[in-house]
Amino acid sequence: MIVLDTDVLSIVQQARGETYDRLANRLDAAGAGGVYVTIVSLEEQMRGWLAYIARAKRIADQILAYERLQAFLDDYRLRPILPFDDHAAAVYQRLRKQNCRIGTMDLKIAAIVLAHDAILLSRNLADFRRVAGLSVEDWTIPVR
Repeated sequence: MIVLDTDVLSIVQQARGETYDRLANRLDAAGAGGVYVTIVSLEEQMRGWLAYIARAKRIADQILAYERLQAFLDDYRLRPILPFDDHAAAVYQRLRKQNCRIGTMDLKIAAIVLAHDAILLSRNLADFRRVAGLSVEDWTIPVR
């Protein structure tokens, strides 16, 4: 099972550029049925879109903002989403007691990934490698 961190998910959603091509090729090879996102990524991105809409002052900007929000929602309808449930919350609490020094949202994503014994794809290896037992990889960099 592969879980996309919010930053990697954003690359997939934009679907352009060399980094996307590299990532998409590896995801295709891994099999699309086993690629998931988390409810925490949905929250992070939703907060960003709501802030974007709030900043839109002109009606044309508001229309564009709502069109992009609609595309965002349509994208999430196609993705399997892992929950922050009792199991993930227990893992999260354990990680907090271990004083794992990464951001709250990243820690929740890590907890969900650990609860599902999955692999996290992220460009933020420095932070996520601080989480004991978490399998994290960056598929956006060229394979050597």
